[in-house]
Amino acid sequence: MTIEQGKRLSAEIERERPRLRNFIRRRVANEADVEDILQDVFSELVEAYGLVQSVEHVSGWLFAVARNRIIDFFRKKKTVSLPESTGADEDERLGLDQLLPSAEAGPEAAYQRAVLLEELDAALDELPPEQQDVFIAHELEGKSFKQLAAETGIGINTLLSRKHYAVRYLRMRLRAIHDGLNEI
Repeated sequence: MTIEQGKRLSAEIERERPRLRNFIRRRVANEADVEDILQDVFSELVEAYGLVQSVEHVSGWLFAVARNRIIDFFRKKKTVSLPESTGADEDERLGLDQLLPSAEAGPEAAYQRAVLLEELDAALDELPPEQQDVFIAHELEGKSFKQLAAETGIGINTLLSRKHYAVRYLRMRLRAIHDGLNEI
């Protein structure tokens, strides 16, 4: 690799790092795991840089590799149910184990899992910011409602209500996709 190619590669990495980190963070809860996946993706980019011909392809290539690394990450882990402590009815429980195919069920299940994770990301973006923040903080970052209330100054009942509405919307939004994939 020439000095010019090295500079170009460094510029690409710095340009794409924030978007790629957010992409991974939306799918992987643990920040250390996010950083590991991000480093794996950039490491693979450095190894394959000679094969990547144009700047337009680098971004797409990075996200495809990130998707594959996330799938690999979930294959290594057992599916974990998201605890539901909103005080909602039993039928309002939302668990990733209920929505996502098992990571060990083969390539088709891994594909379905990736599609559902991408749709979850899109559905989270559709939520009002206050519902999105509570859902992500509680479900993905593992913060308690008591901790969230202390950090934000918002009452626990308000936080519970926001999460309840987020869960209802996500369940409705993802149900059709989940059912559609199960028909395949």
